[in-house]
Amino acid sequence: MRITKIFAVAALCVLASACSTDPKEIPDLPEQEIYEDALAALELENYVMAIEKLQLLEARYPFGRYSEQAQLELTYAYFKNYEPEAARASADRFIRLHPNHDNIDYAYYLKGLTAFEQDRTFFIKYLPLDESKRDPGAALDGFESFRTLLNEYPDSEYAPDARKRMVHLKNRLGAYEVHVAQYYIQRGAYLAAANRARYVVENLQQTPAVPAALSAMIEAYTLLDMPDLANDAMSVLKANYPNYEYRPVKESEKTLLDAATFDLLRGEPEQPKPVLSTLSSEEEVQKPKRSFLNIITFGLFGEDGEEENGEK
Repeated sequence: MRITKIFAVAALCVLASACSTDPKEIPDLPEQEIYEDALAALELENYVMAIEKLQLLEARYPFGRYSEQAQLELTYAYFKNYEPEAARASADRFIRLHPNHDNIDYAYYLKGLTAFEQDRTFFIKYLPLDESKRDPGAALDGFESFRTLLNEYPDSEYAPDARKRMVHLKNRLGAYEVHVAQYYIQRGAYLAAANRARYVVENLQQTPAVPAALSAMIEAYTLLDMPDLANDAMSVLKANYPNYEYRPVKESEKTLLDAATFDLLRGEPEQPKPVLSTLSSEEEVQKPKRSFLNIITFGLFGEDGEEENGEK
């Protein structure tokens, strides 16, 4: 009697496990049919279904006819389904397992594209935010993937688009480094600011950030009391970017009197002396000093003897 009960319990367990199995996984579908279903799902942009089919194909036919291509399609499906970590891991796995595959360039391209888009969130895409002020993060990994693609497969059909994206990433990195250098200047880390700016000038040439980097070098070296280096940077700036206007980012420290009077008694910020010494007398801007009466009356009473056109 006891043995009969044991067999009955075992039969119920087997029946329950069979009922809990997903009905879609019961039939042993052919490899080609699963692959075609996955492609159909990709065409319909049903990436969740495509991922499910491709994972099933890889699990049942790891060495089948469509296994290698299915791995590439799975990487693409992860990318389109906004799963960047899974997409990059899938691309790395394909590159490691199939280094001589005919479509290895596509794997590098997908890996770079995934990293390129990973930091471009909804707010960056559709709102007027400065992307260059954000840490490039994963985008730098995309730059390395695109560079590998161009170096090893320069004739790839994906090379032109990868080259354009590299230019964008290079410009973004240069702008980010300049923002960091300016931040260091405002915080008093002048040596670190000079090094970050010099990195842009030396390694990210032909990017729009170079003149701003030179400007940061000028200010940082001036504040470090290195007039020779500051003047050298100014010479390079004027020789290559004559229309660029140098503006220091460092604000002079406020005193208690400045805060109490809302900066009404605060003088004009001084320009760095070593830098201005490189300018000719015609280029220097001479601003008349404001009297105390002119300041407290908000400019209603001009200077004595000053004409309306500003000439004495």
